[in-house]
Amino acid sequence: MVNSQYMRVLNRMALCVVSGLLLQGVAQAQDAKVGSIQISNAFTRSTVPGQQVAGGFMKIENKGPADELIEVSSPAAGDVQLHEMAMEGNVMKMRQVKDIPVPAGGAVELKPGGLHLMFLNIKAPFAAGETIPVKLKFVKAGVVEVKMPVNAMGGGAMH
Repeated sequence: MVNSQYMRVLNRMALCVVSGLLLQGVAQAQDAKVGSIQISNAFTRSTVPGQQVAGGFMKIENKGPADELIEVSSPAAGDVQLHEMAMEGNVMKMRQVKDIPVPAGGAVELKPGGLHLMFLNIKAPFAAGETIPVKLKFVKAGVVEVKMPVNAMGGGAMH
């Protein structure tokens, strides 16, 4: 009887240790809200020394009238632009866009291979586990700051 209780305690302790190790180096996504706009599942990925660019991803939900994301900035990069990737013939091309429409009562996802943020002239490598402050400016809703978690290279969004 004592041995089975002891084993249950050891199993719980092992589970806690393993969970802690899995979460080490992974920052949790933090939701943000401004006006009728809700930001969720924001993340970027770690970079290597000398890497000057990184992508930023998130879901933008709009509970109100149509709006547009028109400007992005971060102290972690010299510039942050709105970008999209799209197929042109058989070639995947990336280009800067002036805004990202957010439909009334709808949502838009910024994700790899589609619409995304592009951090340019990164000031220091993005390290897994840290967060990158990013300001998003919408035409109607205004400005909101998002703490964007940095996930390990190859890691996706944390749900």
